[in-house]
Amino acid sequence: MAAFLQWRKFVFFDKDTVKDPVDNGKDFVLPKGISACDSGRGHIVLGDILSWSQIWLLTRSLQLAAFQAYKLRVTHLYQLKQHSILVSVGQDEHGINPLVKVWNLDKRDSGNPLCTRIFPAIPGNKPTEVSCLSVHENLNFMAIGFTDGSVVLTKGDITRDRHSKTLTLHEGTSPVTGLAFRQVAKVTHLFVATLEKVHCYTLSIKEYPKVELDTHGCALQCSSLADPSQDSQFIVAGDECVYLYQPDERGPCFAFDGHKLLAHWHRGYLFLLIRDIKSPNKSGFGSRESFPSDKQLLTIYDLDNKFIAYSASFDDVIDVVAEWGSFYILTREGKMFVLQEKDTQTKLEMLFKKNLFVMAINLAKSQHLDSDGLSEIFRQYGDHLYLKGDHDGAIQQYIRTIGKLEPSYVIRKFLDAQRIHNLTAYLQALHRQSLANADHTTLLLNCYTKLKDSSKLEEFIKSSESEVHFDVEIAIKVLRQAGYHSHAVFLAEKHMHHEWYLKIQLEDLKNYQEGLRYIGRLSFEQAESNMKRYGKTLMHHVPEGTTLLLKGLCTNYKPSGDIAEKDSLDMSRLNKANSEEFIPIFANNPRELKAFLEHMIKVDPSSPQGVYDTLLELRLQDWAHEQDPERKKVLQGEAVLLLRSDNTVFDKALVLCQMHNFKEGVLYLYEKGKLESQQIEDDERKIRQYREETAHLRSEIQELKTSAKIFQKTKCNMCNSPLELPSVHFLCSHSFHQHCFESYAESEAECPTCTPENRKVMDMLRAQDQKRDLHDHFNRQLRSSNDGFSVVADYFGRGVFNKLTLVTDPPGSKTIGSLDVNLQRDLLIHTKRNS
Repeated sequence: MAAFLQWRKFVFFDKDTVKDPVDNGKDFVLPKGISACDSGRGHIVLGDILSWSQIWLLTRSLQLAAFQAYKLRVTHLYQLKQHSILVSVGQDEHGINPLVKVWNLDKRDSGNPLCTRIFPAIPGNKPTEVSCLSVHENLNFMAIGFTDGSVVLTKGDITRDRHSKTLTLHEGTSPVTGLAFRQVAKVTHLFVATLEKVHCYTLSIKEYPKVELDTHGCALQCSSLADPSQDSQFIVAGDECVYLYQPDERGPCFAFDGHKLLAHWHRGYLFLLIRDIKSPNKSGFGSRESFPSDKQLLTIYDLDNKFIAYSASFDDVIDVVAEWGSFYILTREGKMFVLQEKDTQTKLEMLFKKNLFVMAINLAKSQHLDSDGLSEIFRQYGDHLYLKGDHDGAIQQYIRTIGKLEPSYVIRKFLDAQRIHNLTAYLQALHRQSLANADHTTLLLNCYTKLKDSSKLEEFIKSSESEVHFDVEIAIKVLRQAGYHSHAVFLAEKHMHHEWYLKIQLEDLKNYQEGLRYIGRLSFEQAESNMKRYGKTLMHHVPEGTTLLLKGLCTNYKPSGDIAEKDSLDMSRLNKANSEEFIPIFANNPRELKAFLEHMIKVDPSSPQGVYDTLLELRLQDWAHEQDPERKKVLQGEAVLLLRSDNTVFDKALVLCQMHNFKEGVLYLYEKGKLESQQIEDDERKIRQYREETAHLRSEIQELKTSAKIFQKTKCNMCNSPLELPSVHFLCSHSFHQHCFESYAESEAECPTCTPENRKVMDMLRAQDQKRDLHDHFNRQLRSSNDGFSVVADYFGRGVFNKLTLVTDPPGSKTIGSLDVNLQRDLLIHTKRNS
């Protein structure tokens, strides 16, 4: 039971007296003798008990239209909200014989609303007065309550006689004071209130089962049906309490005491009209027959938010109706008052001034305020609590603003070390809603580390994949900087940030064995890239394991764990890295390098050239440094065996053999290359070719010098049109129109057609001259120098040995400017001797 004395009172409505629109300044006056009223469909319906028994329709512009409904009086009116159907009860003759009339307000009969049906309210011959009336919005049910305790139900189309039937649903000894239909889904209920009891009938079941809900009832007009916000409960206003009922049981009750004269439910509010305590006591069923001086207190309750929205005294209230967005109070004096509800923002500001933030939040929710509006209330509530020193309460309100309020607004308030717990709570909520950025993640992790709250930290980083609401990489960085290496490693491994995992294991924890194991579990691409990055470090600390992993990586790599499967590795394809690229890793580990290279040429004879060259160099070094004659002989055989394979490059092998003074190798290579005879034959053949070409060119030149040249060309070599004077002729037998020649020629002394070829030849000649001069100068400087390597290095640095390719050379032609084979051979042999 809720005591209303504890409820706060507000003035959420503005009260005004309705003024006459024609005569400004005067109050609007209702027709006299009003006995019943209702509202809906854009008008207020009034019925009187005077001799003309009219029904009045009051429009929003306060225009009154009347039609005579009965001959004696109108006692009850019911206006449907979803149809322009009005149901009235009245009398056409003296005695107790009430008539029910159904009016269609959209249709007219001689200017008046069309009466579609008339039938007696009393089903039999037993005379009794009608006490209350209710009609279902689907027009298929109508219930009429009587003072003798009976209820008559009309089922079917209530607007027609032929499509409906009438039966007595309820009988009793106590007058019926209230009826209400309740429709939820396909289930229809009828609540029946009497002075003594409350019942509920289920009309959607053929037998109309009845449930007795309570053993006390209410007076006339003191019951109503709530809207879905209160689960469409039946409201019964007794003198001590207000009760709410479900179809099968009694619900909550509210201790609103006082003699109730009226109870209505309008737009989420409960309207109660209570007799003023100072007024004379009234009794009996017809307690609404008040004295002229009877004072009445109208109170409007918000049951959801537990406050009184309005309360004021009135004189002799007939009824309270809701229409046109406002509430209207009709009095017997003929006055009409209007209550206009304040807008939501005004009501909230009134609550803010009194620091009633919880009530403001509840009100905003019930008024369906948007999320932006709610967030602003939460912010103001949080600010209020923060100023009061209730930081725990404030942070809870700020958490409710997440997604609307800029997080920095809250974070700045709680950066103080004493508020770190509150800040942590806010940042956690920010991450749960996936609205945290990198800075927020950094700040949260720093909060955990400052608090030394390992349990919270572990809970945060060990959340499941679907619950990760932070930037994992940022979290790893922060944990690493804070020294929480084990947590950072866990996070990196869980979320497959391989580079971070290895960086922490190898650079921070110095756990080289674990780092090597982890690389061996990665996919081929990841393992290859990380071995190139950390190979030297691993080779220095774990040489045997690193060499073993590299052997597998460069042959047919198979990951050892399940990480690769997570990376969707295709296990069917051959994964083999370029072994030559890993040779620099063995810079300080020649023994492991030799084992690696020998493994590679054994399992993969098609290994890159660098593998064979490096292995040859290692074997020659071992041979050169070996002092044991027997062992030296074995090493010599291994070196020669490698030279005899088809995988060594002649020039490189010759240089290596000469550098290590490995005469057996030099001799073998000379014999293999067939050098001082094949090269000579090639040179002699070229000399003969060049001499023949030179002799031919000289004969052509001599002929041009001594013999006349006859120009017999008939067409221009440029435009291919017949030659016309003036024309230009060249000794190369090309002829041109003068205008064609002037358009295309770059020089008056050169044939445009022959110019490109002539320039190519001249470039070749100049290149040969430069090569000859460079060759001679290089040889002289090399022979006169005590440090041949310095000379070679200087020429390399100046780009002398870079290949020079003429732009006129055809693809695949021999380049000019590079040292020929003989020169390179002489250079290397001479350098070796000088050293």
